[in-house]
Amino acid sequence: MKSTAILCFLLCLVSIPYTYASEVKKVTAKQVGNRMLFEYDLAGDETDAEVKVTITIKGQTYAMDKLHLEGDFGNVRAGRGKKVWWNVLQDFPQGIASEVEWEVVAGDKMSRDPFTGMEFVFVKGGCYQMGDTFGDGLSDEKPVHEVCVDDFYMGIYEVTQTQWEKVMGNNPSHFKKGGHYPVEQVSWNDIQDFIGRLTRETGRKYRLPTEAEWEYAARSGGKKEKYAGTNRENELPEYAWNAANSGISTHPGAQKKPNGLGLYDMNGNVREWCSDWHDENYYKGSPKNNPKGPDSGIGRVLRGGSWYDDPREVRASTRVRLYPSGGSNDSGFRLVGPSR
Repeated sequence: MKSTAILCFLLCLVSIPYTYASEVKKVTAKQVGNRMLFEYDLAGDETDAEVKVTITIKGQTYAMDKLHLEGDFGNVRAGRGKKVWWNVLQDFPQGIASEVEWEVVAGDKMSRDPFTGMEFVFVKGGCYQMGDTFGDGLSDEKPVHEVCVDDFYMGIYEVTQTQWEKVMGNNPSHFKKGGHYPVEQVSWNDIQDFIGRLTRETGRKYRLPTEAEWEYAARSGGKKEKYAGTNRENELPEYAWNAANSGISTHPGAQKKPNGLGLYDMNGNVREWCSDWHDENYYKGSPKNNPKGPDSGIGRVLRGGSWYDDPREVRASTRVRLYPSGGSNDSGFRLVGPSR
């Protein structure tokens, strides 16, 4: 029984390739007794890199700390013929009779700020159709136009009250609950102060995302998604805190499903400040490559909707503006950060 299950496991393996500064190449997998052997080459400009292995079974992803692994993972020196052994039966005594996806990646897929603990995920750049692709948006979401963005690192979560307090020494939030609750009632100007202090503390450069980056990330890498992670309004409660389910309050991050890039609360919970000035007609003449918004304006852009908003207002293409000096209890932010 176990032998059959493991054999099915081997035949159903699916790999997921990625490319980063340090690159895992020529990955192969084979069954050796009751173990799986993954072999790969580690190439790139760096002498060593952080190699991670994950296994996904029926939609459940298992990180390295949940698996019995041996060999070349964690901090690994560049070179050929690297090996990782997975002791399958120690993790799944009955074997596995369903499709299994495996992933071996190196380098900068993930990044963590050493001072606040903020986590960032690598977003591979690309081109997409930005704006009201479903035809039910407002005039400032039109026309739909092609935009291309470079690679960047997006905060996995909205910045929390604890993280804000660590940098700024105060908590301006209306819902003062601390912990993983998103900070709110912060203005665009306040956030620039936060970024400046964080950069001085860590020596790393942080910033707000552009509108184009934000929408690209929200739509799971530029897919035609109405909301962050789904096109269906009846599935929205699985992904977002909004007026229908929030109980008139914010909630701790990551209690809802992430989108296709592993980003949480891109819709709902709190609106998120972007770097751009708002211009209702900007899309008519927007540059194709890495648009950064107009040079001036009355208000700065916020995206994603909040705990206060109905489904129409939490669409991925919805745009809102506020004065840079203003803030509200439904407005927060997430950052774009460096790889290290």
